[in-house]
Amino acid sequence: MSSSKAAAKIVRRPKAVAPKTATAKRTAKPASKPVVVAGTGTAPAEALRISAEIDRALADGRLDILPPEAMQALIASLCKLYSANVEQGAPYLPVGPRSGVTPTDVMVVASKLLRATNLQVFELGMWQSWTGR
Repeated sequence: MSSSKAAAKIVRRPKAVAPKTATAKRTAKPASKPVVVAGTGTAPAEALRISAEIDRALADGRLDILPPEAMQALIASLCKLYSANVEQGAPYLPVGPRSGVTPTDVMVVASKLLRATNLQVFELGMWQSWTGR
């Protein structure tokens, strides 16, 4: 068989494109590490105001303070923002020690975040062991 016939029989498959995962590196990096001081600028003040309003509604037993689409948008944006800050070396945890967030709250949200992104607890454990986070 000549080389041209052999070359004609070679079937080239397109390279598989790896799916986007939570470990993908972000291309956009902030110019400097952000420092947020409560009450300065409109975004921090507005975020604190919304947080307080949500906490008041929860204390009053009102769970309909935000529609699901708004909650999803906020959680998604906060996940991306926090992750980008951690990638830049931010040393703080996602909730403070006096946040009032219970272990059950964390487990419910973590479980649903994993489900929403089609990840398993095993994959989280592997990622933590690889990255040390």
